[in-house]
Amino acid sequence: MAAITSTTIAPSAPAEERMDPRRVLAFLAMVFGMFMSILDIQIVSASLAEIQAGLGAGSDEVAWVQTSYLIAEVIMIPLSGVLARIVSTRVLFTFCAAGFTLASALCATATNIEQMIVYRAIQGFIGGGMIPSVFAAAFTIFPPSKRNIVSPMVGLVATLAPTIGPTIGGYISHAMSWHWLFLINVVPGVLVAAAAWSLIDFDKPDLKLLKKFDWWGLASMAVFLGTMEFVLEEGNNKDWFNDHHIVMGTVAMVIGGAIFFWRVFKVELPVVDLRAFSNANFAFGSLFSFVMGVGLYGLTYLYPLYLGRIRGYDSLMIGETMFVSGAAMFLTAPVAGALSNKLDPRVMMMIGFSGFALGTYMMTGITADWDFYELLVPQILRGCSLMICMVPINNLALGTLPPDRIKNASGLFNLTRNLGGAVGLAIINTMLTQRSDDHYARLSEQLSWSNQAALDWLASVGANYDSYGLDGTAVAIKKLSGVVTQQAWLLSFMDVFMGLTVLFVALVFMVLLLKKPKGAAPAGAGH
Repeated sequence: MAAITSTTIAPSAPAEERMDPRRVLAFLAMVFGMFMSILDIQIVSASLAEIQAGLGAGSDEVAWVQTSYLIAEVIMIPLSGVLARIVSTRVLFTFCAAGFTLASALCATATNIEQMIVYRAIQGFIGGGMIPSVFAAAFTIFPPSKRNIVSPMVGLVATLAPTIGPTIGGYISHAMSWHWLFLINVVPGVLVAAAAWSLIDFDKPDLKLLKKFDWWGLASMAVFLGTMEFVLEEGNNKDWFNDHHIVMGTVAMVIGGAIFFWRVFKVELPVVDLRAFSNANFAFGSLFSFVMGVGLYGLTYLYPLYLGRIRGYDSLMIGETMFVSGAAMFLTAPVAGALSNKLDPRVMMMIGFSGFALGTYMMTGITADWDFYELLVPQILRGCSLMICMVPINNLALGTLPPDRIKNASGLFNLTRNLGGAVGLAIINTMLTQRSDDHYARLSEQLSWSNQAALDWLASVGANYDSYGLDGTAVAIKKLSGVVTQQAWLLSFMDVFMGLTVLFVALVFMVLLLKKPKGAAPAGAGH
């Protein structure tokens, strides 16, 4: 494997170079724009019921408020690399920030679900262009001596935003209305767009590349990634290949993917340059990023699902409970930055993966009575471990690439995290459904007429309702079915958490296979 070195993107810059304040301000504006874009993936997740009621939508339709955003964003993220080369980072980021702001305002004006889905797709597509630009800027304009500060900042935003999305969304929809989930983007969005246009000067446009742009590659990539996201998001709800829409989506995905990869290796200027994967550091970093996407988005989904389905929490209570992980990430970021300057990155990744595995293993003992305090330590472990992992993974993937590869590579790197989340959610949902059905069947077998304890329970509960003139037997059987359903769900949650534990333990051993980095960075320099 290629060594993780302190190779600098700008070798002529001295290690202790003082950064241009103008560029630092530009970078901070870009980071805030990325935060808004990633936050909006999850900000609606805790408030879908309010949006559904406000727009008069069905339960299947309102899910597309989130799905349409994700599909559009996944298409734009890898595309942003070649666009930045053509029009420059300044033009692309300013356009994306302004377009995201306008689309956010349009979402707040939606009067029906169809309008909302279209506006959210526009918002996700345009906003997706801001995310890779920040990663590219971090590794292009900052010397290695500053990466122990910059890399944790970028990693914090990328992981914190989806984690606290439900919390912020729950507060906003309770305090005001669901419209403000989108209106809060307007003023910051205008400021970010203005700052980007005034301050960004990292690169120059190369409009000659526009003549070589691969439009067929763009179309095939859109079909490939869009249908992949659709199949993964909707597959479990529609019983996978028993639904003709999933079958048609899979066929379109295969055809689009075949054309896309053929074009990537055939044309002079592909929409996505896959040559970055020839760098071993980048390939391993992307693999780890994919798995971290499973953990990041998977647990952001699992915790609220447990709290809502088993504990009966509303969106605000879920948000308040989930805040622990976000606080742990925020407090760990500076520690992760300091450690990245002193520890072997393999050691940091092993610590992070081990902490994540321990947190998910603790969740395998979950019961219906677990509340804020029982979830406290697992959430702290999750938040701290994510930050400790993300910093060395970012440096591993992007830290040693040449400048001409950074823009395309940052899009691919971010895509792997989002695809990891999509694949992880599809597997988690399928496991929950199948395992809960299996557990329900096995538990039901134990509740036969030969089970005296079950009969006594039914008689005791039924007698309480008989005294009120109700059919006590029918009520007792219904309550017993509810208890069995709840226990089946809890057992399926345990299975999923155990699966995640095994996955992250496997990553610990995978890190052991990496070669020891050569040419360790000097004191004060990032890896």
